[in-house]
Order: sequence, then C-alpha cells, then structure tokens
Amino acid sequence: MYSVSHDGSNKKILWQEMLRHEFEAALEQRPVVIVPVGSVEQHGPHCPMDVDISAPFHMAAEVARRVEAFPVIVAPPVWSGFTHYNMGFAGTISLRLETFQSLIADICRSIHANGFHRIITVNGHGGNAAPCRAVSWQLAEEDIFTLSFNWWDMVEAELREWSATEESVGHGGEWETAVQQHLRPHLIDDDRRVSDDALSLPFDDELAFAVFAERRRDTRDGTGVMGDATAATAAKGKRIFDLACDRLATLCHEYHRLPVRQYREFGSHCP
Repeated sequence: MYSVSHDGSNKKILWQEMLRHEFEAALEQRPVVIVPVGSVEQHGPHCPMDVDISAPFHMAAEVARRVEAFPVIVAPPVWSGFTHYNMGFAGTISLRLETFQSLIADICRSIHANGFHRIITVNGHGGNAAPCRAVSWQLAEEDIFTLSFNWWDMVEAELREWSATEESVGHGGEWETAVQQHLRPHLIDDDRRVSDDALSLPFDDELAFAVFAERRRDTRDGTGVMGDATAATAAKGKRIFDLACDRLATLCHEYHRLPVRQYREFGSHCP
C-alpha cells in the first residue's frame, strides 16, 4: 500500500488512514475522492515496475495536501491494470479486462454508497484508458457520475512543447522517466537508460493505423521503451508534475462547486 510522509499537520488525506467519524465529518463538506489507477509492468531496463501507479498517486496526494477549502481524499490506489501486452518482459502483472473493469466499477460503487458523490479516477497506464472511460460511462447509467482521465491528459500540450523529442507521455521514455527522477530518483538506473523512439509497426504508410496489442516485438531491439529516456531530467519531471497538480487542484475546486448530477432527476424518461 502506498503511503505519504506527513507534513507536520494533522490533516489526513488517505482513505485507509481515516476514522469513521472523520468520514462522517468530511461528508458534510462536499468532498472529492480521487482514485489513483495504474499498473505493475515493465518500463524499460531503467525504471521500476510501478511507474504507472506512482505518478497518479503522488499527484493525488499532493493535491489533497494543497486543498484546504474542503476535503480531498485519496482512495487506496489500484495498482493492478490491464497490460497483457507487456507480458513479454519479466515483472509484469496483468488482470483480465473484465476483472479490471469490475474492480474499478465496484470501488467507485462502494465510494458512492458511502455518500461520496464526487469521484475522480486518475489513470497512469495507457492500457487502462479505454477501460476506465467505459466504466465511468457505465456507472453514469446507475446515477454514479465520475470523472475519468489519464494524468497526461491534463498536460498534453506541454508534454510535446517541452519535450526534447516532441514526445508525448511515451512509455519509459523522456517524461515517465523524468517524473520518476523527480519523485523517486533512487529507483532509476541511469546507466541503463535508452532511447527507442521508433516503433516497428506491422503495416506501413497509409496502413499504419492498424496495430496489434503487443510491445516487445514492436519496439526496436526489444527495449520495451517508447521514447527517449536519455533526455529525461528531474527538473523536467518536477515542471510537468507541478503543472499536472495545479490543473488537478483546479478541477477539484470546480467539481466541488458543481451540483451532483443525476439522470433520475428528470424522472423515468427524457421529455
């Protein structure tokens, strides 16, 4: 279980550390609950397996510490993801698609059943993106309206603008490595950082839109990296991390301001 160091205050931000009366008090203030979602999978020869859960968890925790006007609570992170296509490398753990989606849906249902109606799932693994969005839309039919996005969605333009190689988030490349250098530099093996910025796609030119769900065969030299990890720096990681936290904090404030939406307020049918 991920944890955070205390900043000297008595403020609790982690769901699993709260007492029952603290939940009851939080419910009176229209709280926001953030569910960090990621995976345990290979990230090249230089990064640890938990890159994809580390980033959204630390972003959620930072925002929960910052926001003072109302409670922002960080739910226990969902570390297991849908990532079978990384199984060609040692260390990857993957759930079946239906298992992953059921897990996310049941967690959100439980949080909602506790009375917390403002729920955000912040994802850090590309393979979870479509499944998480599908779950969010599925839950809306049950009058459980959640927000679901990837952390890099918050800073997509800046990822490309500030990149040395016009790289978006990549995989174990410039930006994921940079964020880890900022958050946990002791876990990066600098001597093993590589650049692998060209995929060997199965179809060329106008047919390049057709791809398979696999990684080892389609990355040059089997590195498992998509991007240039050698271009990463801790300063870059801090810059993009801080910006993502700024935007997530702003979103929490706006979400807190909005009324809870429900289909059923319109009755049993649409007029």
